[in-house]
Amino acid sequence: MMKSGNTVGVVAWVIALFIAVPPSAVAQEKTLATPPSVAAQPKARVAPSSATKHVATAQSKGPAAAKSHRLILQVNANDPAMMNLALNNATNVMQYYKDLGEEVKVDIVAYGPGLHMLRDDTSPVKTRIKTISENSPSISFEACGNTRENMSKVESKEIPLISEAKVVKSGVVRVMELQEQGWSYVKP
Repeated sequence: MMKSGNTVGVVAWVIALFIAVPPSAVAQEKTLATPPSVAAQPKARVAPSSATKHVATAQSKGPAAAKSHRLILQVNANDPAMMNLALNNATNVMQYYKDLGEEVKVDIVAYGPGLHMLRDDTSPVKTRIKTISENSPSISFEACGNTRENMSKVESKEIPLISEAKVVKSGVVRVMELQEQGWSYVKP
């Protein structure tokens, strides 16, 4: 049977692991809450959790260690609202990390009907993309070559892309490869 003094100490340790209170503060709290007969017993050593180690590591790096972030935004629908949402997401993420002094790269990958976002003849957002590209060179736009080729066959003409678009062989494969390299993925 566990004594109530030990229960308080165990609860304090569990709470400390979740809120990253230094173990010395928990030990002081436990000593105050533990009756003298229990306090005289040898104390069990508790290994820090991975969360505690993570907090300690982050604190030891300090503010000088700027993080780098990478985000993929997928656009696969010919929907101006979705296209604008993707552009909003990209610019908001860029501003957020800029304010923190951290680097970020954003790749907007368009395929399927979403390729209209990057088509020079049909894009409802090409003016906005031009402005974003001029102000945020860390945002890139990638067009699916497979989709472009299929659209070209269906429309019997070459599909013109905006100058900011870079053609990749496959948009889906590009998203997969970036995720395999550790990029975060968002579909607006």
